[in-house]
Amino acid sequence: MTDWWVVQTEANFEHVARLLLMRLGFITYAPRIKIRGRVQWLFPTYLFIGAREQFYPVLWTNRVVRLLMAGDRPATVKGEIVTHIRKREVGGFVKLPAPQRRLKPGQKVRIISGSFQGHIGLYEGMSGRDRERVLLELLGQAVPVELPGKDIAPLPIADRPRLRY
Repeated sequence: MTDWWVVQTEANFEHVARLLLMRLGFITYAPRIKIRGRVQWLFPTYLFIGAREQFYPVLWTNRVVRLLMAGDRPATVKGEIVTHIRKREVGGFVKLPAPQRRLKPGQKVRIISGSFQGHIGLYEGMSGRDRERVLLELLGQAVPVELPGKDIAPLPIADRPRLRY
């Protein structure tokens, strides 16, 4: 396993920079993903190149903005990290894990930031991209409120109010 350097390229010129670096004899790797049928770079404007002794040719390559440095030497990424990314490839594209839903409809949640911080409500579900719908009891009524997902957290069992019948 070889160590890798990370190169930042000009936006939308990752492929050109990669081809020019390969012409100079560098081993390159630019992981891609497919989202909704569109091919995208996993790390836009960044490439991995195999570490060698001379790094100055990289700095002078067209469409390369910079080489990530650690002091006066290029920063290295361990070979096993790139190998791990490569192992996740299926058909030339990195397969990302499905996001885990941490909340279920009807679950009690606590608002941890924002205007309603400290309130407890009932989770209703996603209402849009990165938006969560929560029912809060305000002025004696259940009011639906849409919040960013980062503003809510599941209520730990120990903190849940006990229901009396």
